[in-house]
Amino acid sequence: MMTAMDALREGGLKIVEITFRTACAPEALRLAVEKYPDFLVGAGTILNGEQAREAIGLGAQFIVGPGFSEEVQKVCAESGVPYLPGCVTPTEIMRALACGIDVVKFFPANIYGGIKAIRALSAAFPQVRFIPTGGVNAENMEEYLAFDKIVAVGGSWMMQGDAKEIAQKARECVEKAGKKQ
Repeated sequence: MMTAMDALREGGLKIVEITFRTACAPEALRLAVEKYPDFLVGAGTILNGEQAREAIGLGAQFIVGPGFSEEVQKVCAESGVPYLPGCVTPTEIMRALACGIDVVKFFPANIYGGIKAIRALSAAFPQVRFIPTGGVNAENMEEYLAFDKIVAVGGSWMMQGDAKEIAQKARECVEKAGKKQ
C-alpha cells in the first residue's frame, strides 16, 4: 500500500510539513523522519516552546508557526533549526527581522490580501521572502510563484484524495514550481 509520503515522492515532492494539530502528529513526524531520510521534514502549527522542543527532538528539520512566537524562535535558534513564523503585518515582520528571520510564512494568505498584500509588504521590507499558505491552491500557485519574493507555497489541497491523486497533484505542483527557476 502506498502511503501519502510515497505518493509525494512519486510526484517529485520531497519537502513535507507535518502539522501538530492532531494527537498523532508527533508519531507521524517521527515515522516520516525515520522512513524518509531523503525528505526535508518539518513540523508545523507549532504554538509554543514545548512543541518546538518535542518536534526538534523527533527530528524536525524546520519549524513553522501560524504566528510569531518568541519562545519558539528561541528554541529554534538554540537548536540551529530554521523557524518560519507566520507574519502578515509590518509589526510581525519587524519582530521576525529583529530575531534574524528574513523568510516568513504568510498565513492565511487568502484572508490577509494574498499576492497584493505580499507585494505591498515587500516594498517596505525588500529583504523579506515569503511562503504563502492558506487559500493557495493549484489554480493560483503560479501567480504567487511568479513574484520573486516568494520562495515557496504550501497547502493541504495536495493531500486530498487517494495516493494516485496525491502523486498527480504533487507532480503538477513540482512542474509549476519548476517554471519559476
